[in-house]
Amino acid sequence: MSRIGKKPISLPEGVTATVNGQTITAKGPKGELQFVFTEQVNVKVEDGAVVVEPRDESKDARAKWGMTRSQINNIVQGVKTGFERRLEINGVGYRAAMQGSNLSLSLGFSHDVTYVPPKGITITCPKPTEIVVSGIDKQVVGQVAAEIRAYRGPEPYKGKGVKYAEETIFRKEGKKK
Repeated sequence: MSRIGKKPISLPEGVTATVNGQTITAKGPKGELQFVFTEQVNVKVEDGAVVVEPRDESKDARAKWGMTRSQINNIVQGVKTGFERRLEINGVGYRAAMQGSNLSLSLGFSHDVTYVPPKGITITCPKPTEIVVSGIDKQVVGQVAAEIRAYRGPEPYKGKGVKYAEETIFRKEGKKK
């Protein structure tokens, strides 16, 4: 039995959810998101909560039960409050700046890297060494943060590069003389 799948998803104030065939749509103050779930689970909206159940006791249906519940919870949370991911830049001369809606990164290359965010994603730079990626879709926010981090991931000797704010870099000892 899925421990996550058993829990109903309560709909917060101002959020509505509708099920149409294999698609659930959530509308809230931040916008509207939808998720297409598999045929192996049933999704119902009842008493101000979304309930997810497997259609049968097959291993595949039980595996997708918890995943479907988590995805629906993410869209409900996204339309209510949204998601954000913070990145930090470490290194001499490494910095980020906004040029209109695009992100310009100086990461030690011979040229600045320009990142154009996808629709629905907001990038801000409160400090030259900090980047905040925010939006309503958790998957897209995480993907954008991963793409920015991939330009110059943190290296283990000096810790230079772009890292997530909550990430710890395991440092290696350099050569000994």
